[in-house]
Amino acid sequence: MKLIEMSDYNRAAKTYWTVMVIAGATVFVWAIRHCFGYSSTQWTEFASLLSLVILAGSNPIRIPNTRASFTAGDVFIFLGVLFLGVPAAIVIGVLDAFVSARRTSKRAASWIAAPAMMALTAFIAGKAFYFGLAHYAHLAQQPLGTTPVRLDHLLGALGLLAMVQYFVNGLTISAIYALRSRRPILKSWRDDYLWTWWSFLGAAIATAVIYSAVTHLGSAYVLLSVPIIAATFWTYKIYFERVNAKTREAEELSRLHLATVEALATAIDAKDQTTHFHVRRVQIYAEGLGRLLKLSDAEIAALNAGALLHDVGKLAVPDHILNKPGTLTPAEFEKTKIHTVVGAEILGRVNFPYPVVPIVRHHHERWDGKGYPDGLQEEQIPITARIMSVIDCFDSVREDRPFRPGMSRENAIELLRGDSGAQFDPTIVDLFIEHLPGFEAEIAARGLADQIHISVPASPIVHAAEQVARARENTSFGAYDQIRNAHREVYALYEIARTFGSSLEVENTLAVLVDKVGQIVPFETCVVYLYDEVKGYATAALAVGQNAELLHARCVAPGEGATGFTLSNRRPVNRIHPSLDFAGFNLPVGSDYRSMASLPLFKDDLLLGALSVYSINLKEYSDDQIRLLETVTRLASDALANAVNHARAESNALTDSLTGLPNARRLHVRFEEEVSRARRTGNPFQVIMLDLDDFKLVNDTFGHKLGDRMLREVAGLVQAQLREYDFLARYAGDEFVAIVNDATVKQVEELRERIERIVSNFSINIRAQGRARVGISVGSAVFGRDGETLDQLLVAADQAMYRAKSTHKTGIFRAANKQRKAPKAAVEHPDGPLVTTAIN
Repeated sequence: MKLIEMSDYNRAAKTYWTVMVIAGATVFVWAIRHCFGYSSTQWTEFASLLSLVILAGSNPIRIPNTRASFTAGDVFIFLGVLFLGVPAAIVIGVLDAFVSARRTSKRAASWIAAPAMMALTAFIAGKAFYFGLAHYAHLAQQPLGTTPVRLDHLLGALGLLAMVQYFVNGLTISAIYALRSRRPILKSWRDDYLWTWWSFLGAAIATAVIYSAVTHLGSAYVLLSVPIIAATFWTYKIYFERVNAKTREAEELSRLHLATVEALATAIDAKDQTTHFHVRRVQIYAEGLGRLLKLSDAEIAALNAGALLHDVGKLAVPDHILNKPGTLTPAEFEKTKIHTVVGAEILGRVNFPYPVVPIVRHHHERWDGKGYPDGLQEEQIPITARIMSVIDCFDSVREDRPFRPGMSRENAIELLRGDSGAQFDPTIVDLFIEHLPGFEAEIAARGLADQIHISVPASPIVHAAEQVARARENTSFGAYDQIRNAHREVYALYEIARTFGSSLEVENTLAVLVDKVGQIVPFETCVVYLYDEVKGYATAALAVGQNAELLHARCVAPGEGATGFTLSNRRPVNRIHPSLDFAGFNLPVGSDYRSMASLPLFKDDLLLGALSVYSINLKEYSDDQIRLLETVTRLASDALANAVNHARAESNALTDSLTGLPNARRLHVRFEEEVSRARRTGNPFQVIMLDLDDFKLVNDTFGHKLGDRMLREVAGLVQAQLREYDFLARYAGDEFVAIVNDATVKQVEELRERIERIVSNFSINIRAQGRARVGISVGSAVFGRDGETLDQLLVAADQAMYRAKSTHKTGIFRAANKQRKAPKAAVEHPDGPLVTTAIN
């Protein structure tokens, strides 16, 4: 068995093949032993019949549209039965079957099985002939030789011989094909051998004529009929060969037609990110269920075509709806519904010889009547559409799509069971799940199983060079991959634009940019630089991948390296060695970059920065990749410009333009954050009110410009006394508010004294006019003790601050009484006091 190729034979077929071969070999050995007892005359007749059967077996005639063939050998087998007996007929039949099998098959299994089955057939048919002859003519069951027999008796026995030969030969051969293909034996016999009866009938009539001629006229006259028989045979042969040629031509045209439909349908399905293998699997499911449900051949053919064409109407549905992630809106869902009607209208113009249009129109109807387009329910829905609904849903949900991952086999089965009796026909669901292992075995045998869950690559876009490589490796699907990739590119760019449009934060925009770039081009390192017009250089705002820590916060001036060239010229840079960007860097071993690309980020005349990607593996970035990067950076530039403008607007809204400190609006936001923290941790915080003393005097004496400077300088002094996590805001005029957490009352008092001392010691030199000074009064309030709202705490702190201010004034009055000449406005000349401020 191992020496014979039987890879497509299942266990039942192999068992049947073995039994037939053993039984046929046994009968053949029995026949050979009996042939040794022939006389010389019988051997001459035997040799003549063997020669003729070799000639006949070498020229088999194929019957159109079947796997059956016939030869003139049946005539010689029947003559062998009459003249020499059953053993000779068996040997003649075996030789005829072997020669014919060698001409029609290239498999040793067929060369062995066909003669074995013919041996059994000839044995049974021969015994039936002599049984019938004994019944009709009451003759002994032995070779007739030239014994005359009445024509009616002969025809009756020959009719029985031909009938048994016809049934036994057809059924034994049909059985092996049926077992191999898991088809019913009777159906296989009916499809391939039913219409061969006339050849056996013709062989029986020819045998009767020849036998009568020999017995009444002698062998010499029979020889004269040989040319007539040969001419008749060759006429049949030529006729059937022409019929076969026409049949093959029609089949080829039909195959080309179906292949064309399949190619176009697959190209259309590529728009919906459907794979070619999805269609193939659905066809296997459909044909299997159709046979289990005993559908007609026309309905099964319709299911095969429906697997290709059921979604052809999606041509009328926009791509952004087909591939939209998440739930469709009611309007979008209504738009998708038209694909059933549109598909039916398109295919209605094609005169299919089987009912395809009902599948296309009704495969979204529901068992409970809530489907579309016609709201059919239960048995009103064509059974082919009910089948398509189940199998298309099962296989579709198992495939990955750009907008969702595929389900596992178990989850897909649970989905069918959950919707059984509502969306799906429960009988079909149960039958499908019951026979699913068998369908999956056939799918695996055809190499389609490993394509489930990998229909969408990790990167949503396959680049042109890779498309060409795939097309060369797999010419069948390269074109479909390119069509599918074109739609993936549109979808990916749509997603990128949608994501950018939803972000107004610079950090988020940069993170999205790097993430999307990683989806369309490979890189080991990616850096985004933001350009500062004031400073005149760009800083690495985000770096990911290898050596990211080395590039973090790196500064690049326009014209410096490859990225600097991009900044300076606002043009993409490609096919330049990456070492230009890494001069002075000690890169780790294995980080030798081979290629890079740098693209500018700008909006109109505003330079925003640059994006640079570096690869260790790529020889260079292709033109197609640069095209995609340019598209993404244009979208990113728009989003980044919006984010920068938003950040500026937000900063202006929450920042005091004079001091650069947070303003009152930002104070309220920070206060709420501190309240949440205090309530969460149980640790209170303090609000500190700070007010400049004699600030109006400085404004009136030296002008508002110096007053503004004084506010900025004092703000810086106070900020320097606070911790990094403390908060200071300009509240109004010459008032400041600080929020200090995790500090005791004593620590706050020390802070107050330190601030008052630092401010009192500070002065601004005004050249000939002397030095300007201010004082500061500080008051504080504790959250929870003095109030729980900002207004309450500010009032409490303000009161404490004015008590401190009153103390400061009292101190100044006492100090003034000790002086002989105290100036009215506390001033200090270059050689003495011009402006004296309140200090503690």
